[in-house]
Amino acid sequence: MIRILIIEDEEYIADYINLALSKAGYDCECIHDGQAAADAIEQKRYDLILLDIMLPEINGYELMEYIKEFHTPVIFITAKTRLEDKVKGLKLGADDYITKPFEMAELTARVESVLRRYHKGKSRITIADMEIDIDSRTVKKAGQKVELTMKEMELLLLFVRNRNIALYRDRIYEEVWGGEYDGQSRTVDLHVQRLKKKLGLETSIITVRKIGYRLEVDE
Repeated sequence: MIRILIIEDEEYIADYINLALSKAGYDCECIHDGQAAADAIEQKRYDLILLDIMLPEINGYELMEYIKEFHTPVIFITAKTRLEDKVKGLKLGADDYITKPFEMAELTARVESVLRRYHKGKSRITIADMEIDIDSRTVKKAGQKVELTMKEMELLLLFVRNRNIALYRDRIYEEVWGGEYDGQSRTVDLHVQRLKKKLGLETSIITVRKIGYRLEVDE
């Protein structure tokens, strides 16, 4: 199993990330200060580190210098939004840099991207009788290949990465279509209906009144 170390001094944020990534199938550990993190990195091996910059004891930039010796991929997660902070983090050797606040779908996608770059990521996701191959962008239902459009695949991955979480229509539209939802478009609803029909998910993708949709699966 992929092991991820979350180094974040705000415990509620660390717990939020931990919960979401654990649901996505990762083995996560949370540490809240730089010194304890350095000790853990020396004693254990991780596949990925999510690193805040503003930490007690040892800050994220200083810790990054130490992490480089272990050749572990790092994603900075920070409230520092200035370009010079991002450039500094990337020059120190971080693989990505994401600013707070962020959507978990974005963080999960970036985690998967970095892990794939190091040939550590999950290339397949299995839920019930459905298997999704992320690299080839293909889906099998009960062993049979199901043809999905590019947008249907993006929609499915969004639901899978946020399973059992209600997603607002505007967020779905922004994540999949990359634009601002005007509140009137039927694009989201039409694609969800097509996806449900193609994959037999009529009872699994639930309409949440006045919100949007939720993919319900047994954990």
